Amino acid sequence: MRNIYFTFLVLFIFGCKDEEPSSPCKVNELEGGVCIEIYQPVCGCDNVTYSNYCYAEIGGITSWVDGECNG
Repeated sequence: MRNIYFTFLVLFIFGCKDEEPSSPCKVNELEGGVCIEIYQPVCGCDNVTYSNYCYAEIGGITSWVDGECNG
């Protein structure tokens, strides 16, 4: 029984990986998402301003900062 627990523990540890700094800025867009209509702009890692973080997430953006993008 210990061997089974140990095996699962080892698989869990090696199966989990930290997010790489070179992870993509944009992934597949989410379909059918619904966001609130409050304007709290965020600047996505793609240098596009989104109305709020929800719209950025639905657009597939993986990271953003508060506020509008410069330029």
